[in-house]
Amino acid sequence: MRKIFYRVAMSLDGYIAGPHGEYDWIVSDPEIDFAAEFARFDTVLVGRRTFETMVRVGQTEIPGLQVVVFSRTLRRSDSPKATIVADHGKEMLTVLRSTPGKDILLFGGANLFHSLLKDGLVDAVEVSIVPVLLGGGIPMLPGPAARTQSELTGQKTFKNGIVALRYVVR
Repeated sequence: MRKIFYRVAMSLDGYIAGPHGEYDWIVSDPEIDFAAEFARFDTVLVGRRTFETMVRVGQTEIPGLQVVVFSRTLRRSDSPKATIVADHGKEMLTVLRSTPGKDILLFGGANLFHSLLKDGLVDAVEVSIVPVLLGGGIPMLPGPAARTQSELTGQKTFKNGIVALRYVVR
């Protein structure tokens, strides 16, 4: 069965975006091999707000990945190359996970993460903690949310102070 991995950058105080949705505080590190990281996946799940950010920067396609957007307001004609899912997609994701292929990336999207976690569809959380305090913004997991146990399965500290943590959701 294919697994769904939630990958996200987070500030020290638990935010994935600033108060106005800004993400300019997320720094990169030359040690991080993004090509190798993305090669693990063939599908990426994003929410409407994340997708709208992708549209603003002109990157609605990710080579080698099928983009699936969860939105009740977007239409297929808004982005013909992406798959638009009008509901939270539990049935669609259950079928997708059972089909052959690589693992599935859940990228950004606190509300989508909350919804999929509640439905037991998130298998792992990979969070990169960026050494900055934002003081407000979009939390990684909007409340209220049920307590979810996880187990640390990997960690790496980068020279620029980012700490990457990998947890399996139980």
